[in-house]
Amino acid sequence: MEHKGTVTLETPRLILRRLTLADAEPMYRNWASDPGVTKFLTWPTHSSVEVTKQILALWASHYEELNYYQWGIVVKDENALIGTIAAVKTDDEIEAAEIGYCIGQNWWHKGYTSEALGAVIHFLFDEVGLNRIAARHDVNNSHSGGVMKKCGMQFEGIMREGAKNNGGLCDIANYAILKKDRA
Repeated sequence: MEHKGTVTLETPRLILRRLTLADAEPMYRNWASDPGVTKFLTWPTHSSVEVTKQILALWASHYEELNYYQWGIVVKDENALIGTIAAVKTDDEIEAAEIGYCIGQNWWHKGYTSEALGAVIHFLFDEVGLNRIAARHDVNNSHSGGVMKKCGMQFEGIMREGAKNNGGLCDIANYAILKKDRA
């Protein structure tokens, strides 16, 4: 296993890249200020662009760490920053990562999230050398589970009241894919 940090990744429709303070306005406008986007997330809806700037500054301060993975998702055709995808947890001992993602409502149901997740899975398995990649979602957010399934992740069970998000305690559906699961 060899951590590489947040390097730019490209898919047919997307660029996954590091975020900067210059991304504060589109991040705030496109998803971070939208309660519809943050409904099932563990972080609160941003109350101002200043909150977004603070988050971006924190993320930027970690980009030199090789085991830090936090990408902005950019749609090439629109040159629009539409969301984020990150390894929210890594575990070197078992060569694993947990992925979290969100995108703005204007880009839902267009395959962008699964395209981004597929690229991150490929990168973490083939470039970094991880063995297991997991993700989880509030059971009331079935579309997120659909993204995981589309990327080959297998359902591993539900943790009853296993997390707390903006709606309070929630049941969590767990998914994962192992390197050997890929065709």
